[in-house]
Amino acid sequence: MSRILIWVILAVTIFSCSAPEEQKPPNIVIIVSDDHTRQAISAYGSQITQTPNIDRIANEGVLFNNAYVTNSICGPSRAVLLTGKYSHLNGFRRNTDSKFNPGQDQFVKHLQAAGYQTAWIGKYHLGENPQGLDYYEILPGQGYYFNPDFIIKDSTERIRKEGYVSDLVEDAAENWLDRRDPDKPFCVIIGHKATHRTWMPDLQDMDMFDDVTFPIPDNFYDNYVGRKAAMENDMSVDKTMIMGYDLKMFPDDTKDRNVTRMTPEQRAQFDAHYKPIHEELKALNLSGKELVEWKYQQYMRDYLATAESMDRNIGRTLDYLKEHGLDENTIVIYTSDQGFYLGEHGWFDKRFMYEESFSTPMMMKYPGVIAPGTKSNEMVMNLDIAPTVLEAAGVAIPEDLQGESMLPVLTGQKEKGREVLYYHYYEVGEHNVSPHFGVKTDRYKIIRFYNQVDSWELFDLQKDPSEMNNIYGEEQYAEVQKEMKTKLLEAIKKYEDTEAEEIFHQDIDEAQIEKK
Repeated sequence: MSRILIWVILAVTIFSCSAPEEQKPPNIVIIVSDDHTRQAISAYGSQITQTPNIDRIANEGVLFNNAYVTNSICGPSRAVLLTGKYSHLNGFRRNTDSKFNPGQDQFVKHLQAAGYQTAWIGKYHLGENPQGLDYYEILPGQGYYFNPDFIIKDSTERIRKEGYVSDLVEDAAENWLDRRDPDKPFCVIIGHKATHRTWMPDLQDMDMFDDVTFPIPDNFYDNYVGRKAAMENDMSVDKTMIMGYDLKMFPDDTKDRNVTRMTPEQRAQFDAHYKPIHEELKALNLSGKELVEWKYQQYMRDYLATAESMDRNIGRTLDYLKEHGLDENTIVIYTSDQGFYLGEHGWFDKRFMYEESFSTPMMMKYPGVIAPGTKSNEMVMNLDIAPTVLEAAGVAIPEDLQGESMLPVLTGQKEKGREVLYYHYYEVGEHNVSPHFGVKTDRYKIIRFYNQVDSWELFDLQKDPSEMNNIYGEEQYAEVQKEMKTKLLEAIKKYEDTEAEEIFHQDIDEAQIEKK
């Protein structure tokens, strides 16, 4: 063998041994729950329940202590996640009458173009013809907890599956992961129905909290003084929560489709749990505050028991990734479509820009990039998920996305994140919550209600974290009020919300006299 050939072979050998292995694009798993709130997650310090599997994501990555949504309602929230744009630009403002245009730009389409396999499994709530997905297996509309129907890509018929929805969604996600091309990266969005109204727990979890008495929130009997929009709500445990529909205190001949679709065996277990509770309630003959607080306890038991199955199945997702050697190169994000009230202000539901529903749980595991156990106090939004995963995947972020990648702040490339959060809720009449928009900083929040109620609200979150004292119009806060209005107008213009800008300039200060 010639000396030249020996040197060539040696050089090739050295190069092949020393050249760094090309980094594969990360896989992406985004888990989106429905109406799950930070108060019910132990990673956020909840004292009323444990969520060990959701906590695993936070423990192995970052817990966002200040994550928020742009519009606290389920369909619009998912539209924001997919498009990285506010509701007024992606076109899906309201559940009631908006239709999502699946032909518009979405982050999954950019991942597809970059070679990713994409899928959405579970609750979608943006119609029945998703785009940008290689596969989907979605619940029609809200879906059902027991024996739900699924719409499956390339199938002409809806498929009914027997079982509990959280288990079935996870089964479908794992089945798709089993069938995917292992040589390509993937992005799967797993949409859980839990913990949406009417909070129907899995049969095995129904009695989980039967012996627990939950503390009543300090502002459960809020009288809404100085907050006209809050005063006109129709989302209270007292007046709005329905004994049959919500709390399962059904007559024997109920026509409720959540119950009638059960198998005889499921119905027998369901009745064995709820009928004795119903009989006891009738015997107690409660009224007034005693009845309201009984309703609250039953609500909390069902809500938290419904979350139990979801948490267990999120554990299955994490276990699957580990067992298949995927966990070290997979980003996992857990979030909800918004927060939810667990009795604060006397409420259930969401919609308001007050903290419990404006905020959302969010955590992200990104091995090798985000150190385990990280806690971030930076303000982030569901708007930011799309550009974050695109940057992580090495895909160019479209210039018209309104979200901001969270990675520069998390990796130290950028010192500071968002300083102002902008919010706009549009639905009219639902739970009698008036449309409103506003901004939040690290200390203050200003809200402009319109349509049903015309009013301004201003809160000092440092002194009043429960938002009980509207300080709008108070002399000592005149400068703060002026500054917050300036920040609000700047945000409106930044995000091109022309409808809000027009309303902002309407003078309604005289109406504030009514609250004094």
